[in-house]
Amino acid sequence: MIARSRAKGGLVAMALVLGLAACGGSGGGAADGGEQVLRYAPQLFPVSLDVQQFPAEEAVQTTVQQGLETLTVMKDGQPAPKLATSWESPDDKTWVFHLREGVKFSDGTPFTAKDVKGSVERLISLKGSLAPLLASITGVDATDDRTVTFHTSAPLGTLPSTLSLVFIGQGDKVADDAYWQRPIGTGPFTFTSFSPDDKVELSRNDTYWGEKAKVAKLEILNMPEVSARITALNNDEVDVLASIPPDQVAEVSGVDGITYGTGPSFNYYFIWFNQNNKPFDDVKVRQAMLHAIDVKGVVGSLFGDLGTVARSPITQAVFGSTQLEPYAYDPERAKKLLAEAGHPDGITATIQWPLAGGPNIRAMAQAFISSWEKVGIKVQPQEKERATWLKDFTALKWDMNLQTNTTGTGDADFTLNRLYTCDAKRMGYCNKELDSILAKARGSLDQDERKTLYAQASKIIWDEAVGIFPVDLKNNYAVRDNVKGLEMPVSGRPDFSRVSVEQG
Repeated sequence: MIARSRAKGGLVAMALVLGLAACGGSGGGAADGGEQVLRYAPQLFPVSLDVQQFPAEEAVQTTVQQGLETLTVMKDGQPAPKLATSWESPDDKTWVFHLREGVKFSDGTPFTAKDVKGSVERLISLKGSLAPLLASITGVDATDDRTVTFHTSAPLGTLPSTLSLVFIGQGDKVADDAYWQRPIGTGPFTFTSFSPDDKVELSRNDTYWGEKAKVAKLEILNMPEVSARITALNNDEVDVLASIPPDQVAEVSGVDGITYGTGPSFNYYFIWFNQNNKPFDDVKVRQAMLHAIDVKGVVGSLFGDLGTVARSPITQAVFGSTQLEPYAYDPERAKKLLAEAGHPDGITATIQWPLAGGPNIRAMAQAFISSWEKVGIKVQPQEKERATWLKDFTALKWDMNLQTNTTGTGDADFTLNRLYTCDAKRMGYCNKELDSILAKARGSLDQDERKTLYAQASKIIWDEAVGIFPVDLKNNYAVRDNVKGLEMPVSGRPDFSRVSVEQG
C-alpha cells in the first residue's frame, strides 16, 4: 500500500521504489554548499559497527552495508554478483570465487583475496550467530589476488547465499577492535563518526568503484521513542522512517508531505518452548498451547494489513517456504491434550520478551496469556530490558520466549539449519530425521530439490509444535515527499546510495 497527500493506492512488490518530487521542508536535505544530506531514524540503533561480532543484527547490518560490501547479494531469492563476479563448484567440497577487478577501499588500498580470507576467517573464529552456516568450511585460500577458494568438509550448496551476509573489511585489520570504530570498506559511503546511542555519520565515497552515491552525507539517528521519530518526520527533521507500529500508522499515512508504503518482508514473530524444561518436552503440551489461542483473531486485531497469519516457520517471502495449515483454535482440544499429557488441572509457566522488541509485542503476549488462562494454563509475563532478555535467552533461562526474527539471506537454510538442528541447541529440540533433511538441503545445488526438502523440514517443525509462529510481518516505511529513489527491499535493509533529497 502507498499513500500520498491523502490519496491511497496499492503496490505489491519485492522492492518498493519511490520516485517522488516535491518541495522540501525547512529542516534539512542540504549540507553547507547545497550538498544533499539524508537523515534516517531506524527502529533500532546499531550497538556497534563490528558486523562480524553482530552478524545477524539488522540495525548493524543496515548501517555497515552502506560502507562495506559482500561477495554476493540476494536478488529474487538467488545469489547475484557484488564483489565477486562469478563462482563455481569444481567438486562437492570446493567453491571458487572470482573477484571484481579495479576495486579499492576508500583509503586507496586495493581490494584483494587476502581481504576476503581475513574477513571470513575472523567471522568464523568469533563463533557467532552465523557460525552454523559456515561450520563445514575447513580452509579459505587466497589463490591469487582475484581468486578465493573455499574448502569444506561436506557439500555446501548454500555458500553463495550465506556470503551475502559476510561483509568484507581490510583483511589485515579486521581483528583489531579499533578498526570497527570507523571501519574502512569498499562501499558507496565512508564512515565519518560513530557516537554510540546518538548518531552514525557517513560521507559519500567519491572513489567508489560503482555508481556514486547521490547524497553527500548520510546520518543514522538514534530516536528510541516512536512518537519522537514520527514528530521528527512531520517536522522535517528526519527524512526516512521504517518499522512504524500498526497503531501509529495513521500518524504518517495520508499526511500531506509524507509518503507511506508497505511491502513483503523476511520478518516474523515466533514463540519458542524451552524443551529442556518440563512440561514442554511433551509434544502434546506444546500442541495444546497452540490450540488454545485464536491466532487469526489476534493477528487481525493487532496487525491489520501489516501482518498475515503464518503458514510456515519462515515467511512466505523466503526461498524454500511452504504453506501449512495453521493450528485450529480449539480450547476443548487444548484441554484434552493437556489431560492426555498428565495435566488435567493445567500448568504454570513464564514467557519472556524484550522491551520494545517489535510491533505490538506486549499486546500479543497479553492476548495469548488471556487465552491460555481459559484452558488452565497460567503464564507469568516477563518483559525485560533488551540486554537482560538477550542474556537470559542465551542462557536458556525461560520457559517460553517471544521475539521477532528475520531470515537474513532470504534462504530457508539461514533459519532452519541455523536454529533447529540438534547441534544448534537453541531450545532443547532435537530430531535426527530433521537434521538429515536439512543437511541434504544445505549440500544440494539443485534448487528444486532444496525447496522440496525445506518443505519437509518445515512440516516436521510445524507438526511437532517446536514453536508458535503466529504472524508474518510486512515492511513499512514513511518518507518525506522530497525523497527520491528509496527502495525498501524485502530484507528491510535499504541501500541509501540510490536515494536523493530534492530541495524546494
